[in-house]
Amino acid sequence: MNRQAAGWLGLAEGALRQAPPTALLSATRSVLAECVGARDVTLLLADYGLTVLQPVTDLPHTGEATAVDGGSAAGRAFTAGAPVVEVTDEPGMVLVHVPITVRGDRLGVLSVHLPESATQDAPRVLELAAFATALGHELLVAERDTDLYLQARRRRRLTLAAEMQWQLLPGRGFAHDEFTLGAHLEPAYAVGGDNFDWTITDDALTLTVTDGQGQGIQAALLTNLTVNALRNARRAGISLEDQACLADQAVYGEYGGKLSAPTLLLRIELATGRTQVVDAGSPQLFRLRGHVVERVHLDAQLPLGMFEETQYHTEQFALDPGDRLIIVSSGVHAAQNDGSHPFGEQALRETIAAARGGSAYETARAVVDGLMQYHGGEELPSDAAVVCLDWRGRRASAS
Repeated sequence: MNRQAAGWLGLAEGALRQAPPTALLSATRSVLAECVGARDVTLLLADYGLTVLQPVTDLPHTGEATAVDGGSAAGRAFTAGAPVVEVTDEPGMVLVHVPITVRGDRLGVLSVHLPESATQDAPRVLELAAFATALGHELLVAERDTDLYLQARRRRRLTLAAEMQWQLLPGRGFAHDEFTLGAHLEPAYAVGGDNFDWTITDDALTLTVTDGQGQGIQAALLTNLTVNALRNARRAGISLEDQACLADQAVYGEYGGKLSAPTLLLRIELATGRTQVVDAGSPQLFRLRGHVVERVHLDAQLPLGMFEETQYHTEQFALDPGDRLIIVSSGVHAAQNDGSHPFGEQALRETIAAARGGSAYETARAVVDGLMQYHGGEELPSDAAVVCLDWRGRRASAS
């Protein structure tokens, strides 16, 4: 990136940082008009179900949403995670759609209406993509102080349980040198008990999927307790099995065994791919290696909180570069339709295999989409959580 580009980007990022939380869009329009000749700018945020991109306008009103899978240029930019240039009906003008991502978490798309001459130079499009990334970071910071962007993502009202769950999640994706994570949760506007969580250090990725029992608020409260107990134990720096033990005690102490929280816990060493796992309940783990999809069979242990002072142990397996792991909650692998036929392992294998050419994000969505088709395209009757991890491994240091 040349010095001139770095100069306007620095100016633009400074304007974003100085703008009030509710004025990020107006600041974006002003700085892009001044620096790149943008005539108009639209900020589109992905809704909770990742089905549409919704424009940020003056709430409670919102503009017309754009379907993610409808073939639109903005939808293609979001799905592919790459800029798309769209020719307009106005001579000499184009729309540049750049995805807004923060460390792999896809937030939406920035659509910029500007002279075609401004895009003849490929670096200009890359500069807009860099600006969109800076905007994404500011959007996440702004959410601490305003509901504007959270409201703009909603096609309809969330249930209270779903509100609790979405506030608990780390995001819906994460990209790192060694891996990419993509996750999806349904029914997006009414989810109660399912949850995924992750964290990294310089040495390892810790990943959990929790399948909280019950419905609605009851399930959300149980899952909130479980996830925060796991985080508290993890941040104390103890082993994976001890994290499970302490969370188990917390859940049992509150519910006395009346409710439990099936959870799968993994810790992956970034340098080697060596994976420790505690299977404490119903989430299931599948691996795609090459063209073969197989379920990783683990020693099933008791769900967290079922009995007092349960002891847990870890198992181990190794990840190879190119492996894909898919974790699904019981709302996926044990789902039954009106005919009482389970979705089942075979359907899961076929769905995972069919999506192997897609990204981790799209694979997580594909599994949920397959489940929704199994239910006739209607909203899912039970919570369904899917996490997909694409493992690249750590590259050897150059000698």
